[in-house]
Amino acid sequence: MENAGDTAPAAGTPQNTPADATPATAPADPAELFGPECLDVERELAVFLRRARASSGEMARQVHPDLEPAAYGLLVRLEDAGEQRATELAGYFGVGKATISRQLHALEALGLVERRPDPKDRRASLVLLTEEGRRRFTQVRDARRLSYARKLAAWDRDEIAELARLLHRLNSLADQEE
Repeated sequence: MENAGDTAPAAGTPQNTPADATPATAPADPAELFGPECLDVERELAVFLRRARASSGEMARQVHPDLEPAAYGLLVRLEDAGEQRATELAGYFGVGKATISRQLHALEALGLVERRPDPKDRRASLVLLTEEGRRRFTQVRDARRLSYARKLAAWDRDEIAELARLLHRLNSLADQEE
């Protein structure tokens, strides 16, 4: 049986390139640079994100039938971080003030959030969950967490911790790029 290193690659077969390869000699195929594992990560993340978007829409409808899926994230942020200015929310999500304002008006109209004057600056207001908004959001979030617990019930706790660690690491890389 031959070892892979015993034969030269066929003409035209891609070879590993050194890290200092010039752009003219660097392969165009990402699999050649990073291996098929990188492409596997891309594919699995695409599936995960597609399912997350669908799930977010479903959870939004469970909170309120008229709630837009994008606005569900605002409820998550307000529950996690507490009351905030609209400008802080816009910065956190990386969207414009007009987008946040539109979503907040919709959430206010549904009775899920309210505004109160900012004690540090009476010209500004803080956005917070209403009691009804918190109740509805908590009910949906708890059901989602139970769903995750059921899906991961057969996993070892160390595997779950490793998944959380790796997702945190990936999210931290994305935060560094911003």
